[in-house]
Amino acid sequence: MRIGYLECFAGISGDMLLGALVDAGVSTELLQQTAGALKIGAELDTRSVDRSGIRSTKVDVKVAGKLAEAMEHDHNHSHAHDHSHEHDHSRPHSYGRSWRQIRELIVHSDLREDAKALALRTFELLAQAEAKIHGMPVEEAHFHEVGSVDAIADIVCGAVGLCSLNVDRWYASPINTGSGFIDCAHGRFPVPAPATAELLKGLPTYAAGPKKELTTPTGAALLRALGCSFGEAPGMVAEAIGYGAGTRNPERFPNVLRLTIGESTVTDANQDRVTVLECAIDDATPQVLAYAMELALENGALDAMAAAVTMKKGRLGALLTVLAKPEDAAAIEALLFRETTTLGIRRRSEERVILDRSFVTVETAFGRIRVKVASRGGEQRNAMPEYEDCRRAAREHGAPLKLVIEAALAAFAEHPAKA
Repeated sequence: MRIGYLECFAGISGDMLLGALVDAGVSTELLQQTAGALKIGAELDTRSVDRSGIRSTKVDVKVAGKLAEAMEHDHNHSHAHDHSHEHDHSRPHSYGRSWRQIRELIVHSDLREDAKALALRTFELLAQAEAKIHGMPVEEAHFHEVGSVDAIADIVCGAVGLCSLNVDRWYASPINTGSGFIDCAHGRFPVPAPATAELLKGLPTYAAGPKKELTTPTGAALLRALGCSFGEAPGMVAEAIGYGAGTRNPERFPNVLRLTIGESTVTDANQDRVTVLECAIDDATPQVLAYAMELALENGALDAMAAAVTMKKGRLGALLTVLAKPEDAAAIEALLFRETTTLGIRRRSEERVILDRSFVTVETAFGRIRVKVASRGGEQRNAMPEYEDCRRAAREHGAPLKLVIEAALAAFAEHPAKA
């Protein structure tokens, strides 16, 4: 399986992503053709630069030979937070294109369909963020500089470049948002900016390095649109590595986005990353722990378990372990602090391999029972009747649970083709 990993240790913005794509081998001619096909006067300027000793690629959008970003600032387009964040956010407020206008532009373009879908999804996420912040319907949302020439080119060319890599699954590191404050048309805000903060909800973030804005709305929206799994680098054999440069070059802080493309080292199986939440508890009743596990599962946990352990001073306790999707981990962590007596939770990211799963319904003397079938590479590995179905049937017929399970397995064995 072909996978990609984005390392956002210096944040992420549209131009940094374009630079990383080119540096990793995406054709500059393809991206230039894409910019021209948009018919908004955009062209790309690509060059090699040094960022704190790291050779990387910088991509700028130009119109008539001049930086589109600078031209739009001269016309008071001031509200976006892109291009590694050298913007003067305090200039007068002005609107760019609307979500409807940008959607029409992309829909009627000659882009490949998967790139169209990614670009539209990115702008849709931006529109939803803007609409929520300003309290308006999504269809009425206007972008500020995100609707300008440079940002449109960043997103659409980025979508085309990403899709050209034919990656099956995307991964990303936790996201460095930066810190400090920015001045924008609506006042002075802490980093991340309002739209960026909205787009980053549920994703793992942190702040380090210069007190500057490091992640932009465009970068955050592209990460969400890609459907990245977040955590440490997945197991892979790297084929290409690219570094995309931001505008600034702070000392001892490489302002780059690193992109790695390669083949997963896990084959013939589904692979994803999970967040493991773990705590040892010796002062809670079994009922409290059972209730916390039940609530965790109801709130999106992938699995929950408790094991008996001997703790310090010979005290008996329970080791509570919960598996969660990275985007659900924060909420489940808060739930565990609220519902249990733990004083601390260990959190780590792990890679897991899972079998393909499907359900087959079989007819038995006790009624219809679902059987969960697990397979790998099209080969069946195991099958097990669903407990809740068997429990219900056992109660309805006054039969032992083990007989219902045996009947379901026998019925499944008689018709293996149904799997």
